[in-house]
Amino acid sequence: MLTDVKERDTLSVWQVVELARHPDRPYALDYIRRLAPDFLELHGDRMTGDDPALVAGVGTWRGRTVMLMGHQKGRNLADRVARNWGMMHPEGYRKAIRLARQAAKFGFPIISLVDTPGAYPGSTAESHGIASAIAAAIMEWFEIPVPVLTAVIGEGGSGGALGTAVADRVIMLENSTYSVASPEAAASIVWRDNARKVEAAEQLQLTSPDLLAMGVVEEVVSEPEGGAHTDPEATVAALEAALWRHLEALLPMPSAELLEHRYERFRYIDSLIAADPRFGPKVGS
Repeated sequence: MLTDVKERDTLSVWQVVELARHPDRPYALDYIRRLAPDFLELHGDRMTGDDPALVAGVGTWRGRTVMLMGHQKGRNLADRVARNWGMMHPEGYRKAIRLARQAAKFGFPIISLVDTPGAYPGSTAESHGIASAIAAAIMEWFEIPVPVLTAVIGEGGSGGALGTAVADRVIMLENSTYSVASPEAAASIVWRDNARKVEAAEQLQLTSPDLLAMGVVEEVVSEPEGGAHTDPEATVAALEAALWRHLEALLPMPSAELLEHRYERFRYIDSLIAADPRFGPKVGS
C-alpha cells in the first residue's frame, strides 16, 4: 500500500538527516516496550557472544506472540559506547537470524525496527567476518516462512540496515532515512571529502518520499510537527497502527506465498534500479 505524505517545503534533505539522528528521537526499545510491555529480551548468537547494538526477544502484541528486534543506540554516553551507537558486529546479525529461526519454528511474526548508521566498520568486526555475516543474514531472511515487517524508525544505513530489513513489507517514519550509504560515507568514497556530506545527502535519494516514489517502501508514517521526538507517544501510536494494518494483511498468507512475494519484492526493486537511470547512484564529481 502506498501512502501520500505531506510536503516537506521547509525542510532540506540535510535537515531530515538531522531529524533522523536527533538524540531525543524514540529508539527501538521505546517502541518495543510500548508494543509489548511483557517483552522478554533474548541474548547471544550461540557462537561467540551477544551484541548489545541489537535488542531482540519475544512479547505479546494485540494478543499475539511476536518476535521483536531493533537497533538500539543508547541514551547517554556510557550506553552509546556499550551499544556501539547501534552499529552491529557479526554477532548481532547471527543473533537476529538465530531468533528469526526460532520465530519460524513457533510461527511467530517478526517485527524489525531499523535505526543504524551502518554495520560497525572496525578491525574487530572485519576480523570476525562482518561482510559474510551480513550476506548470510540477507540470504537467510528469504527463507524465514513467517510474516516479516520492517520499520525504518531513524537511520537506515547501508548493508548494516539491510541485514535486518529483508521483509515482506517495509515502512518508514516520515523523517527517517534509508540509503546505500550514510552521507558522510558517500562523500568520503566519491570525493574523498567528508565535508561534502550535505551535497551527498541531496543526491542519495534517502528521504521517505523518494523511497516511497521508487517503491522501495510500502508506506510512510507521518510524524508530529517538528519530528518524532516532539511527541513520542503519538509517534509510537501511529507506527503501531501502521504495523498492525500490514501484519493483518500478511497473516492469512501461506508460507510459500509469503516467501515468493518477498523474493519478488526485492527482485522488483533490483529491476527498477537497473531499468531507470533516475534510480541509480547520482553521487558524482
